[in-house]
Amino acid sequence: MAELTETPARQPGVTVGKRVKKGYWRNMRKHWMLYVMILPGILFYIIFKYIPLGGSVIAFQNFQIMKGIWSSPWVGLDNFKFIFTYQDFYNVLRNTALIAFYKLVVGFPAPILLALLFNEVRKMLAKRFLQSLFYLPHFLSWVVVGGIVFEVLASGGFVNAVRGWFGFEPILYMQQEQYFRPIVVLSSIWKEVGWGTIIYLAAISGVDPTQYEAAVMDGANKWKQAIYITLPALFPTILILFLLNIGNFLELGFDQVYNLLTPMTYSVGDIIETYVYRSGVLQGQYSVTTAIGLFQSVIGFILLWVFNRLAKKTGEGLW
Repeated sequence: MAELTETPARQPGVTVGKRVKKGYWRNMRKHWMLYVMILPGILFYIIFKYIPLGGSVIAFQNFQIMKGIWSSPWVGLDNFKFIFTYQDFYNVLRNTALIAFYKLVVGFPAPILLALLFNEVRKMLAKRFLQSLFYLPHFLSWVVVGGIVFEVLASGGFVNAVRGWFGFEPILYMQQEQYFRPIVVLSSIWKEVGWGTIIYLAAISGVDPTQYEAAVMDGANKWKQAIYITLPALFPTILILFLLNIGNFLELGFDQVYNLLTPMTYSVGDIIETYVYRSGVLQGQYSVTTAIGLFQSVIGFILLWVFNRLAKKTGEGLW
């Protein structure tokens, strides 16, 4: 018969809650350096993410700068009714959704494919050189990248020079609507694809090498090793990053589109961020643009919640 172990007697006058609290503070004193390391990140989210949420009440007011949030008159849902009956809003929403969809379909798999290619480079010097080459554009601002794109695609730029070698007429790419969205997607990939491979390469480095050795013994080539070993190992990372991208589906970033827009491409390139800047900052319609931003956030939350529920069926998810 198994021996019965005695449970330690409770100290008189000490409740379970007090013991847990005491252990919590003991743990904080022991690992205080780790808590100090995460403190800047916590402060960043409190100051720039959570505190500004209070300003969302402007969406339900006729906000006036001189009166402030506390004295501006409340209008209920009038601002939301206005944006849903405003013709330009649907054009802006369509442009935002289409560009976001193209980025998700074309741009999201790009760092995954690049990480798989980097993983097959066996010369360490060549691998580091290529990684640095692809990482470099990430550190350039969109002002610089926009200038590069305009120079490369100008009538006398590199692309039209190559076309001229084959007898084709130059094309004004940045002034034609049909080229704007592909340019936005491709320039985004060029700038961020190298940086996006970092997490995937870290996940690949955690794969047990003996799995590849066993696959080689079974006659699996590089393609089958990538399909049956590397990609399944990357799946949890891919799913989490996909959910994070879905949460920001309608947030394309003001810098990129604003620096690539021209008066001839507004009909296909004007997105929520540029519209909010033009109408809210330049024209002073703070309540309407805050309502648009709140609508944008709600859509992102709904998409994140729906796709997270679907991801939970595979055993993964953010919560």
